Amino acid sequence: MTRWIAACRLDQIEPEDMVRFDHDGRTFVIIRAPEGTVHCTDGLCTHEKVHLADGMVTDHEIECPKHSATFDYRTGEALRAPACVNLRTYPTRIAGDMVEIEIG
Repeated sequence: MTRWIAACRLDQIEPEDMVRFDHDGRTFVIIRAPEGTVHCTDGLCTHEKVHLADGMVTDHEIECPKHSATFDYRTGEALRAPACVNLRTYPTRIAGDMVEIEIG
């Protein structure tokens, strides 16, 4: 069953920044794009399971802090080795002042 979960307030995320969100034994990263849209991916790098919230966001890419693998956070696509497996992405919406993600 899919449901929308309130993850954080929008004002907690600066443009080109991210926050970690943990829910029900899972971990995610929520990113605010330069144009103000909000995106959500799995929180762990697909290469060595390091949390991406400790990395960097530039343009539309998130960089893993351990080996500098990069992903397009809009699609989850792995863009630079050593990661070769894409991240899972989740529908995201802004409801009032809250960021919500849809998880199953």
